[in-house]
Amino acid sequence: MSHWETVGQSDEWYTPKYIFDSLRCRFDLDPANAAENGAHVPSFERYASEGLEREWNGFVWLNPPFGKRNGLVPWIRKFINHGNGIILVPDRTSAPWFHLLASHSDMVLFVAGKIKFERPDGSCGKSPSTGTALFAIGPRGQSGLVNARKHGLGLIFTKSDWMIQ
Repeated sequence: MSHWETVGQSDEWYTPKYIFDSLRCRFDLDPANAAENGAHVPSFERYASEGLEREWNGFVWLNPPFGKRNGLVPWIRKFINHGNGIILVPDRTSAPWFHLLASHSDMVLFVAGKIKFERPDGSCGKSPSTGTALFAIGPRGQSGLVNARKHGLGLIFTKSDWMIQ
């Protein structure tokens, strides 16, 4: 979610249900979900706090906090080191962290249109200034992105599309 929408407010913005419906995945862990009801994430476990400090297990869904400048970097590094899941990030293709994530991912889906994230009260936010990308590491993540593509969520590129051998 865009920083200017939340200046002085919470970093809590939730992924809409239609994203999960298109992925058709069940996740083992959502390490960055502060929602008491788990929002829409189909996962067995979630961490309401300290997601960076705790151990991650299994197939991970990650919609990290976007708020602070370079605040995504520690989450991206932990996701890369974990090596199994799907991460949702702004599609800021010129950012160094975007290139770091791409170089360690198996597949990316650029979401068609802009996602209107949900506030903690369930209302929809404004249209963000940037689009969104989903990166997958591992076979379950790739399968989820293929499902999402089949359901019209966006365009897929694989590592072989952007890496020169």
